[in-house]
Amino acid sequence: MTREFLSLLCLGLCLGYEDEKKNEKLPKPSLHAWPSSVVEAQSNVTLKCQAPFQNVTFVLCKVNDSGYNQEQISTENEAEFLFTDLKLKDAGSYFCAYKTTASHEWSESSEHVQLVITDTRTIFVTIFSCISILLLFLSVFIIYRCSQHGSSPEESTKRISHSKLSEQEAAEADLSRMERVSVSTPQGVTYAELNINALSEAASDTTHEPPGSHEYAAVKV
Repeated sequence: MTREFLSLLCLGLCLGYEDEKKNEKLPKPSLHAWPSSVVEAQSNVTLKCQAPFQNVTFVLCKVNDSGYNQEQISTENEAEFLFTDLKLKDAGSYFCAYKTTASHEWSESSEHVQLVITDTRTIFVTIFSCISILLLFLSVFIIYRCSQHGSSPEESTKRISHSKLSEQEAAEADLSRMERVSVSTPQGVTYAELNINALSEAASDTTHEPPGSHEYAAVKV
């Protein structure tokens, strides 16, 4: 009776130990990116997951993407997940886990690895666009300032033509006054007196006196 009881006790202890071993949490693996977690587009990168046990099944998952799930069976304690011809959509946060044949349950998740994909062409296009816009605004500003402080060639031509026309009209007016003075002045008047009469005629025009007043005065004398 005692022997049967000891046998049952040993059997129960063994079964309990196996159940406890199955329910035991597996330690979490480690995840690394090689050659780097920051890579250029259309290049290659490898995510390596390592576990403390051999002959395990690894799984690679992506944060915020429940449909992404890559499994790999390995006879060693690590698995490599290769990414080729990387695209911008491959960027994100990754983690891995594993399970053994005895546990049938996945281990704790590894630390997350942030994969960053850079595209030099996009950066170049962005910089070129910013420089083009800056130059365009600068050109518009310079043209605006020039238009404020300067004038167009047509306006300059009009001002020159108007100036020449004013000078020509002034010369004709002086000539007309000289002729009127010479006609109205009697013989024997000197050149100095003629000039004095011309100046008097010009002064009378500026004070808006009626035309011909000096002529009348000369004839009267």
